[in-house]
Amino acid sequence: MQHRRLEGRIVVATHNNGKLREMRELLAPYGVEAVSAGELGLGEPEETGSTFEANALIKARAACEASGLPSFADDSGLCVEGLGGAPGIYSARWAENGKDFGAAMARIDAELRERGFLSPDERQAHFVSALAIAWPDGHTEVFEARVEGVLVWPPRGGAGFGYDPMFLPDGHERTFGEMSSDEKHGIPADGSRALSHRARAFQELAAACLA
Repeated sequence: MQHRRLEGRIVVATHNNGKLREMRELLAPYGVEAVSAGELGLGEPEETGSTFEANALIKARAACEASGLPSFADDSGLCVEGLGGAPGIYSARWAENGKDFGAAMARIDAELRERGFLSPDERQAHFVSALAIAWPDGHTEVFEARVEGVLVWPPRGGAGFGYDPMFLPDGHERTFGEMSSDEKHGIPADGSRALSHRARAFQELAAACLA
């Protein structure tokens, strides 16, 4: 597929301040001006897709149609092996539409304990991020990545957002909630692989549409 360059002013199709902050930090080195759907007063479309990719495209297309600008959307979530992949695409809904991730993390821990999953090898999980771009002429592109880890309890750290405080990425001793934003999703200058799911997906997007 022929990739298209992303430049100028774009809409980040989110009303989540944590996601918006990360997207702006990732886009900043490329000189792309990002305005959020929330700042433009755009509505939030119903996410009816059955995959992260489908929901990312729904959000990107809706923002693009409403604003007339290229739009960029993320759909991401936590998939817990011991819960059959839940909460997955319903990660925000488990947090009462993103308002109470403390309760959502407690629910995950409780459900794992109910199943007797207490050891690290029984609490494996991964984060997934699908990044979609939609242009006004209908062209779209999607990039998806994941990061593996285990879930800890109690949650650790007050940085990041969402399920970050209970997610310990493989090969690390600190949770995402204990890492600075640069540690979590900063793009390595030497071109090596980024750590977070969103940064890894962004690396793929940047190589295709921002280089």
